[in-house]
Amino acid sequence: MSFHLLAVLAVLLAVSTLMPLSRREAWWVRGWDFPRLQLFIVALALMLAELLMLNLRNPAHGLVMLTTLACLIYQAWWIVPYTRLFRPEVNQADASADAADRLCILSANVLMSNRDADRLLAQVALHQPDLLVTLETDAWWQARLDTLARDYPHTLKCPLSNRYGMHLYSRLPLSDAQLQFLVEPDVPSMHACVQLRSGQQLRLHLLHPAPPSPVENSSSSERDAELLVVGRSVAGSALPVVVAGDLNDVAWSATTRLFRRISGLLDPRVGRGMFNTFHAGWWCLRWPLDHVFHSPHFQLIDIRRLPAIGSDHFPVLVSLLCSGRTGSTLSIPAADSDDRSRARRKLAAEDVRPKDVHVPGG
Repeated sequence: MSFHLLAVLAVLLAVSTLMPLSRREAWWVRGWDFPRLQLFIVALALMLAELLMLNLRNPAHGLVMLTTLACLIYQAWWIVPYTRLFRPEVNQADASADAADRLCILSANVLMSNRDADRLLAQVALHQPDLLVTLETDAWWQARLDTLARDYPHTLKCPLSNRYGMHLYSRLPLSDAQLQFLVEPDVPSMHACVQLRSGQQLRLHLLHPAPPSPVENSSSSERDAELLVVGRSVAGSALPVVVAGDLNDVAWSATTRLFRRISGLLDPRVGRGMFNTFHAGWWCLRWPLDHVFHSPHFQLIDIRRLPAIGSDHFPVLVSLLCSGRTGSTLSIPAADSDDRSRARRKLAAEDVRPKDVHVPGG
């Protein structure tokens, strides 16, 4: 492999690494937030090739190697928190904790064209979650999921044929529930109070904003606004909060990090793993799109990615304990003035305000 080829590869790696530093919301910029693990692996392979083939005493060779090393370190900085090399953000719950304070959520983007409902229903039967959250569910899927009515009598349903249908099936009582279209007229969100078996109430917000892509929204503006307006709404909530769904953003992106600083919510994956849920069919292109964030009222019992169900997403199963004690082992940075200013600009761009978000139990 020639020096010139290695130099070209290093330049391309640098461009793809630097691209997300721009705050531009165009899909072709924001798309580089996603494959940081893949770019890290590419940088590592390129670094090894350069060590074998280049001469550090040659200034041009050294510059190429330094560029690759900088990209390698920078990509690692984003993804290492989502590995076991990092300290867990959320405390592990005591296995003997009272079951009345537990909440188990199974969230699945089913892929609307997928017609194998039995695989998802089998997962529900096996894991017996308290809440089943489904995304991309249309009328066909609703008819199949309604077979759960005996065990999941509390529901919120929004069947749509545009790949943004959403359903909630709950063993636990729901109250003050509302379906909203916060940013886009055909993209719903769900907001409800959930009562645990102990009687504790919590706020649940389910989201599935449209992604930035050449075939959907040309920029991330709509997605960012929906995440941040809910983040602003739940900040400082007296009730425990859970925000879940396919957020069409990776855990490590600048937008998701801003959402977490604005909202004060925790990510149980930090220090435990990426739990990549998309793309189920492409092992080499996977990243975490399906999320369960929660307030510090909770500790983690378990988190796992479930087997494939015929969708392009894997389901994710998260079990939490509403302990009444802080669930965080780390000090989460609070939003600063620049964060708040950025959030306000993004909300203003889509003409949406925190008071537009339904506050269940508020």
